[in-house]
Amino acid sequence: MEKWYLMTAVVLLGLTVRWTVSLNSYSGAGKPPMFGDYEAQRHWQEITFNLPIKQWYFNSSDNNLQYWGLDYPPLTAYHSLLCAYVAQFINPDWIALHSSRGYESQAHKLFMRATVLIADLLIYIPAVVLHCCCLKEISTKKKIANALCILLYPGLILIDYGHFQIMYNSVSLGLALWGVLGVSCDWDLLGSLAFCLAVNYKQMELYHSLPFFCFLLGKCFKKGLKGKGFVLFVKLAGTVVASFTLCWLPFFTERAQALQVLRRLFPVDRGLFEDKVANIWCSVSVFLKIKDILPHHVQIIVSFCLTLLSLLPACVKLTLQPSPKGFRFTLVSCALSFFLFSFQVHEKSILLVSLPVCLVLSEIPFMSTWFLLVSTFSMLPLLLKDDLLMPSVVTTMAFFIACATSFSIFEKTSEEELRLKSFSVSVRKHLPRFTFLPRIIQHLFIISVITMVLLTLMTVTLDPPQKLPDLFSVLDSWLINSVTSLRKSGRGDPRQREEAPFTR
Repeated sequence: MEKWYLMTAVVLLGLTVRWTVSLNSYSGAGKPPMFGDYEAQRHWQEITFNLPIKQWYFNSSDNNLQYWGLDYPPLTAYHSLLCAYVAQFINPDWIALHSSRGYESQAHKLFMRATVLIADLLIYIPAVVLHCCCLKEISTKKKIANALCILLYPGLILIDYGHFQIMYNSVSLGLALWGVLGVSCDWDLLGSLAFCLAVNYKQMELYHSLPFFCFLLGKCFKKGLKGKGFVLFVKLAGTVVASFTLCWLPFFTERAQALQVLRRLFPVDRGLFEDKVANIWCSVSVFLKIKDILPHHVQIIVSFCLTLLSLLPACVKLTLQPSPKGFRFTLVSCALSFFLFSFQVHEKSILLVSLPVCLVLSEIPFMSTWFLLVSTFSMLPLLLKDDLLMPSVVTTMAFFIACATSFSIFEKTSEEELRLKSFSVSVRKHLPRFTFLPRIIQHLFIISVITMVLLTLMTVTLDPPQKLPDLFSVLDSWLINSVTSLRKSGRGDPRQREEAPFTR
């Protein structure tokens, strides 16, 4: 009884923080002619409500694709349509064709914020609570602390409730988390269905697709492809095909329809990266202008090859040795590979790495907390653009305090707790006195935090040199890329890949 009382209090605290952040500004507020992501979500409701399905993804006089054209999968469009029906009932002016463009009011802001909160309550928050309750080998107090830290993660809160992205994160990440729970607890068909829905809601969930595929394929191999494994494989294939068919059915009537949707979902013409995203390509481009040196199609090939090479070892290991714990760490590794090396990465894509990192928070709290702090800082230019500095500072400090007190992160920096035991042992074969790695990690953490604080102060108070207008953003990118690359290299001690602490 006490457990559910405390868990309810944690959920209410998470909701309070979310709604408090939602009282602040949002993307593109009062900034015509394009406004921002807030207007994009409103515009999608306008389009899906007023136009037939066949016109949703096509350019026309009623649907100018250059003005926030729909470029997400069918489930996002269906969600927009559902919200549009509610908006039509409350105030038809909010989604009137053409005349509602750029509509802003306090009542409409309240409606849009409420739709985010409802999606969170229905999908993401229940998945987080169930994940924490299913953890074994830790106390009830630690389960509740884990839920508190995940629900207070500032990156997701600031983007969904501050910047405003109703259609993307809480729903797609929530569905992905339901998928993780399903396959980790041997509810493989339900888990596959949930993840297919996540991919059909947001195509960037492909960051997590290979770990799902390899884990389930490894399960089939383990059961034997001539017996139960083959039956499971057929059932999984049927689940995937059926779910995709149902989601895409209205667009399968004509070949041109399906191809146009695919072109909108994967706009390769946009370039190697957007803005000052903290990945390899943006960091390297300061010294080496890859966009100018390599032809467009070569950039695609190079990014594909590097992404594949960086994630392949973890995926092969997961296929040969499938376990829930290995699955979660592979999710982290593969999502980082996509973020660091793949084509057309946006700064908000770091949230796709943050979700699996949240899932290993109780296992490697120090490294996970460090990464989640840095991931929030990586979106600083975007958050400053939306006047969200104060919410960013407050929520980040609250999250850090929650993690530091709940997990005593500074006390859990031994080689075993950092999952660096095997690495240290191999180094000590050549350097017997190599016993100071944990201290190095601690010092790097402190240096990175101080650097983030200084860069934030410099960005807010100083103007960059005229010849280097992007100086602060580039410095942010280098710092974040360094820490994420360190996290990428620390995949854990392979000798500690025991079964995950999940109930079965």
